[in-house]
Amino acid sequence: MAESENYKKGTEIRSKLMGEKYAAKMNATVYDDPIMKKFGDYAREAVFGMLWSRPGLDLKTRTLICVISDTAQARWPELVIHLRMARNQGWTEDELTEALLHLGGYIGVPSVREALLTAKEVFHEMNSEK
Repeated sequence: MAESENYKKGTEIRSKLMGEKYAAKMNATVYDDPIMKKFGDYAREAVFGMLWSRPGLDLKTRTLICVISDTAQARWPELVIHLRMARNQGWTEDELTEALLHLGGYIGVPSVREALLTAKEVFHEMNSEK
C-alpha cells in the first residue's frame, strides 16, 4: 500500500495515542500477517488518519468516547487499547474509574464490572512499564 497523507497522519496519531513502544508491539504481534496488515493499514488511514484528526474534539475527549463505547458494547480487547490511549492523553485512573462507574446506571453493572477488571489490568501494566 502506498502511504497516503492520511496514512502518514494516522501513523503519527496512532503512535501518539498508544505510545510508540506499544504501537510497535502491536505491529509486531497483531499486524504481522497479511490479513491483519490490511486491516491495520485501513485503520491507520481511515480511522486514525481521517476520523481521529477531525476538528471539533480533542484527542483526550475522543479517547473517553471510545472507552465508553467499548464498555457499552462489551468490546474488551478494544477497551484495553482505548484505556491505554485515554491514560496517555491525560485521563487519570480515578477519572476513568468514575466514568466507568457512572455507566452502571445506564448500561448495567455486569458490563461495568468487566470494564473495571480490564481497567485494573491495564493500569497495572502501564504502571509496571514506568
